Amino acid sequence: MKSDDGFKYFSLSLIWFWFFLFALLPFSLIVIASFMGHSENHLLEPSFTLINYQQLNHPIYIRIFEKSFLIAGLSTLLCLLLGYPFAYCIARIQSRWKNLLILLVIIPFWTSSLIRSYALIAIIKAKGILNSFLLTLGIIHQPLSILFTNDAVIIGLVYNLLPFMILPIITNVERLDDRLIDAAHDLGANKLTTFRKIILPLTLPGIIAGSIMVFLPAMTLFYISDILGGAKSMLLGNLIQNQFLIAQNWPLGSAASIVLTLILATLILIYVWSTRGNKKRVGFKL
Repeated sequence: MKSDDGFKYFSLSLIWFWFFLFALLPFSLIVIASFMGHSENHLLEPSFTLINYQQLNHPIYIRIFEKSFLIAGLSTLLCLLLGYPFAYCIARIQSRWKNLLILLVIIPFWTSSLIRSYALIAIIKAKGILNSFLLTLGIIHQPLSILFTNDAVIIGLVYNLLPFMILPIITNVERLDDRLIDAAHDLGANKLTTFRKIILPLTLPGIIAGSIMVFLPAMTLFYISDILGGAKSMLLGNLIQNQFLIAQNWPLGSAASIVLTLILATLILIYVWSTRGNKKRVGFKL
């Protein structure tokens, strides 16, 4: 018994040490750096200031935030529209092919998203596979200008992040109680009403979880906007990267990172609120 307790305390101590060393400590340093000054001769100046957060109120940075929210929001919406039906069909299917379909969703994780982003160039460039196919069919008469646009960035984000939307929804749909759906049908509800009042509310936590897992990376995956969007696409992730690596303005980059963290915390609180007593909020009045 003592040996089991000793192993438990050792495991917990190791986890907390790992969490402190690689999560809490770096985050604390970022918080401290966000309140420090910056000069051409020093990365950080030990003086308390709020100027870094005030600089984020500049119209240039506000436009970057707005563009990041717009592109991330559109990418999340497209992932939801594509991923929900796919996830629902996989979760409800009663076949030996179910595990294979889930495996097909996971397979893209076996390859670096950077490599997959470069592979998209061969598909959407002017003389790529997509344009060649459309020209051959006569659907278009000149190549579409997709590469190095915001549309290319959205395509890349959806392509890379779609599995993060599908997997949480699959988990929630699998937990659906079929008796609720049967009861709705017995009470005269059609398929649309059953979906709107039973299925959708019960799978809402999975939708919110998937949306969070897509929305936040969509704002920070700077290499996708660099590769597919070129210099025309500056997102929040590019801003943070440039401040740390190019402009060498660590305090401003730290401030932008803290703002992003606050956005993450807000979305997590929304997710917690949505999952708390979710079944009580399901409307059974059909």
